[in-house]
This record gives sequence, C-alpha cells and structure tokens, in this order.
Amino acid sequence: MTNQKSQEEIYRERRERMVETQIEARGVKDKLVLATMRKVPRHLFVAEGLKDIAYTDGPLPIGEEQTISQPYIVALMTELLGLKGGEKVLEIGTGSGYQAAILAEIAKEVYTIEIICSLAEKAEKRLKELEYKNITVKCADGYQGWKEHAPFDGVIVTAAPDHIPQPLVDQLKIGGRLVIPVGDLFQELMVVTKTEKGIKKENIIPVRFVPMTGEAEKE
Repeated sequence: MTNQKSQEEIYRERRERMVETQIEARGVKDKLVLATMRKVPRHLFVAEGLKDIAYTDGPLPIGEEQTISQPYIVALMTELLGLKGGEKVLEIGTGSGYQAAILAEIAKEVYTIEIICSLAEKAEKRLKELEYKNITVKCADGYQGWKEHAPFDGVIVTAAPDHIPQPLVDQLKIGGRLVIPVGDLFQELMVVTKTEKGIKKENIIPVRFVPMTGEAEKE
C-alpha cells in the first residue's frame, strides 16, 4: 500500500512540473484548464512501458500508428475552446481518451468519435474505469460529426484534414468554436468561430498531427 501511494505521489509531482514547465511557461493561462491538466492521470492513458515518460514534453505512441498529443498542445487546444463549464463538446479523434477526459472535467457533455474501432473500445473501457459518466464514445468517421447530438458549443479535432470539414462547422452553435489542425505536410492549428454572418478563422501556431482519415482522405 505504501509503495502504491508513493508512486501516485511521484505522478502527482510530475503533473505539477509538467503544468509549470511545459504549459504555464508557454503562456496557457486558463485556470480551469491548468487545474484539469494537474488532475487527470496522463500515465493511465499510455502503455505500461511508457508510464515513466507520460509527463514528458512530447507526443507518445498509442498503437495503430496514432499518438497521444504533447501535453502543451492538449492544454492549448482546450484553452482555445473557451470552455466555462456546462457546455456540450464534440471531439474528433478519441485516440487514448486523454483529451476527452480533460474536456469532461470542464464541459457538461463530451461526445467523441474514433475511426479505429480497437482504439475506441480501449478508450471507452479506460474512461469507464476512471468513472467518467459524461463521455460518449463512438467508432465512426468523424468527418461527418455527430448530427444527433448537434449543435455543439465546441468541436475539437485531433487529426489533420487538408481542409475544414463543413459538417463540423454546420454542427456548431452560433458563437461556438472549432479547434482544428489543417494542412498536409505543413499544418496550422486554427480556431474557427461560427457567427451570425458566417465563420471567422484564426491561425494559432504550426503543428504536426497524424492525418485525418476516412472521408477527409477521399475529397
């Protein structure tokens, strides 16, 4: 029992250091986001052999040629959504489930879609074990969004299409934000805000994500 507690303490300290040196140091200020990054156990979203490096400054493989994003990018994308609590959010690209867990700590409802069914199943199991009751996981092509649960206050995409998928914009509420990496070889993290008059696009930083597959590939 003592060993387990000390191990948890070590991970807690690593999370604290991760937030201070990787996230706050790069300018993320949202208090809800910072508190959530300190709380969610990132080491439980990676393979056993990678737990020791779960809090390092970079992405990690999660199988099926997919990755869990760098902690800073997870925090930045969450901050860019501008969540205050009580929102309904759609995530495209569940992966390990880590970003969904971060969102679920702030938003009221999280709907997350993963095109690789084995990853979706693992993430769903992991999130249930961690007792997240406000996350719904589905295995499908995320390009089309999730019409039944629309409109969303925010949409976050963790794989890069070469253009902004129109269905995701359509499923946003007026005033809602889409946070998405866009591009092929060179990608830009973008915030797309839906307004009464149309959409407003803002480029944030260059990024590197796995390509979005499914319908996005075919267009």
